[in-house]
Amino acid sequence: MSESQPLSASTTPSLLDRLAAIVGEDNCLSRPEELYTYGCDGLTLGSHAPSAVVLPADRDQVVAVVAACRKFERSFVPRGAGTGLSGGAVPMDGAVVIGLSRMVKIVEIDAENRIAVVQPGVVNAHLSEAIAHMGLFYAPDPSSQQACTIGGNVAENSGGPHTLKYGTTTNHVLSVEMVLPDASVVRLGSAAGFAPGYDLVGAVVGSEGTLGIVTEVTVRLVEIPEAVETMLAIFDDVSDACRLVGGIIRSGMVPAALEVVDRRTIRAVEASVYAAGLPTDAGAVLIIELDGAACEMQGLTDRIRELAAREGVRELRVARDAEERALFWRARKGAFGAMGRLAPDLYVHDAVVPRASLPEVLEEICAIGDRYHLTLSNVFHAGDGNLHPNISFDRRNSEELARVVAAGREMLELCVRVGGVLTGEHGVGMEKRDYMGLLFTPEDLEAMRKLRDAFNPDGICNPGKVIPMTRACTEANPRARGYDEVPL
Repeated sequence: MSESQPLSASTTPSLLDRLAAIVGEDNCLSRPEELYTYGCDGLTLGSHAPSAVVLPADRDQVVAVVAACRKFERSFVPRGAGTGLSGGAVPMDGAVVIGLSRMVKIVEIDAENRIAVVQPGVVNAHLSEAIAHMGLFYAPDPSSQQACTIGGNVAENSGGPHTLKYGTTTNHVLSVEMVLPDASVVRLGSAAGFAPGYDLVGAVVGSEGTLGIVTEVTVRLVEIPEAVETMLAIFDDVSDACRLVGGIIRSGMVPAALEVVDRRTIRAVEASVYAAGLPTDAGAVLIIELDGAACEMQGLTDRIRELAAREGVRELRVARDAEERALFWRARKGAFGAMGRLAPDLYVHDAVVPRASLPEVLEEICAIGDRYHLTLSNVFHAGDGNLHPNISFDRRNSEELARVVAAGREMLELCVRVGGVLTGEHGVGMEKRDYMGLLFTPEDLEAMRKLRDAFNPDGICNPGKVIPMTRACTEANPRARGYDEVPL
């Protein structure tokens, strides 16, 4: 397929006309001011203008749009709410953006079997709100859950603060309906959660929109726990907070969440509308949430008090009620919004390291930030070692932007060096595509390429994502160069 060129009335009016005929003129955007918003997602390091944006209302319209793009040899990119943080929804080479924000139906709720069938545009938090009266909820809860959609969560295999106990999106998706890049429709998996043959649902979840467009998702629902206890442990040093995390896990307890917020983040939060009464002189706070049977809560909280005292906790607060619990979480989930006070742009990094390595890795990450003279803060899912170093910057400053990118690469190299991986929940997208060679050999990447090609053989669906554009990037992989002693 030839390289795509931006659509215009003078080049391919028939494609624009065809798209408008499918979704309606009001749902086919082509003016520059309309397209601007769709040039990037939550990753603001770069932007690429789409040639058009279409907003289908149902699966049949998605099929027709894909068929039209194929006919005119135009690549296309599925998009949810645009909250992704790795550039997965950025339209490369003038692709057509297929936005799924109008597909918002909760198709079916089966409370007895604890499943729900939803369209991809359903906002994550809205599903739990719709079923709360049934005593059920949808467990994956990204920090952006008030805006992000379940279709986008499927694409990125999104996690969230409660990943530690409940797992990521892949643990809760039973079946998907999807439109393949050839405009055919398939259903993978089953409502029972079992299907013969290969785990194709597992392949689709986390594939970042490179295998097709998901148009319906069957998800697993979870019973709302009988009791919840939320604690706030205040420390003078972030390393002490991380050591308590390790102690809690070693004790055999599995909290619902273990979340760390460092000093710079605390200060940004307390100066914002998300203020939660956190001490601004603290080195870090650790949010500990337990849920389960009411009869076990007292014993668990007492055990955590003992462990926290051993690590020199300065203060341990226990939420008195749901209102105070929401206040603790407001500080955590509002952290990224509060960062807007520090600079115009925010680069939310994402990598995972073994929990035991958290103290040393955090120290080195801060040193990297200092060496590049960057404003760095940390808020992360400590329970599963999922780090989120946040760099506040101004992308209009090209020299500063170059320092941000260089520091980001060093952080990834550090995380891989200690036995970690490139991403925990944000995905690879454009951001980490050319860093895949840090972790994977050429043979690994070839296997990924073959899987993608089985669904998307000509690369028309979301091109330029996940898999490096050239094989040269694998030279960065020390194992590929023969250094087998490198721990991966």
